[in-house]
Amino acid sequence: MKKVIITCAPTGAIHTPSMSPYLPVTADEIAQAALAAADAGAAILHLHARDPADGRPSQDPARFEPFLQTIRAHCNAVINITTGGSPHMTVDERLQPVVAFKPELASLNMGSMNFGLFPMLGRFPALKHQWERDHLENSRNLVFKNTFADIERILQIGAEQGTRFEFECYDISHLYNLRHFVDRGLVRGPLFIQSVFGVLGGIGTHPEDLMHMRRTADRLFGDQYQWSILGSGRAQIPLATMGASMGSHVRVGLEDSLWNGPGRLAESSAQQVRQIRNVLESLHLEVASADEARELLALRGPAGRGG
Repeated sequence: MKKVIITCAPTGAIHTPSMSPYLPVTADEIAQAALAAADAGAAILHLHARDPADGRPSQDPARFEPFLQTIRAHCNAVINITTGGSPHMTVDERLQPVVAFKPELASLNMGSMNFGLFPMLGRFPALKHQWERDHLENSRNLVFKNTFADIERILQIGAEQGTRFEFECYDISHLYNLRHFVDRGLVRGPLFIQSVFGVLGGIGTHPEDLMHMRRTADRLFGDQYQWSILGSGRAQIPLATMGASMGSHVRVGLEDSLWNGPGRLAESSAQQVRQIRNVLESLHLEVASADEARELLALRGPAGRGG
């Protein structure tokens, strides 16, 4: 029976704390949200940090250390630290926690792109902090920067410290960028390709978009990759279900969607993990453990984790 990896992203830079009372902000809240998601079945925990004073995204390693220590002490989940951080950060800022903690897995956006968050202003007019409104409004003129030189640098740092990557592909061009680095020998399989759907500036959420991503990845990488689906917002569970039925792994969490059905805020990322787990089990698919995920993705294992 196929093993399906559930990745959970319990917090992140896309949504702001005023959008949902359930978004974790403090180190303790992030740790507890991550542990609950792992207990619900998430094999991989994709982690961001926030300033506890106002919920602003932070790549300061000092913000990561308390919740990383708690998570590592209480569960075996694969820790996946972002190199995305916030689109408003420099590459050096975004790299800080990965360099500091040398995780076995980190995320890597596979190209520069327009990253439009401003439509959320109409859906969430009552924002508590001015930085939240600025964060969304400024995305009208925002390019998330990951040039070929940036990606090469991040890959080299990963190779030096034994960190492998969740390659986040927001559009078809990102798959071709990844193929470029494979051809140069800077990336080796098995590749963990996270297809991201529904961010304005990237590919949409139509089933044909998902099929196009899959066909292109199959043609470029054959059987040398593990495929995962990330649907943004209301597309989270429908696209994950569609992908899983086609052989993908899945990602859920409040970073990517605040919802647990039409008009219903999810009360936790663990709730979303349980929801997609029910879907997987109804499809007669088996949820992978953390160690099974490590084997599928050729990760070095928890004994090798730094920090």
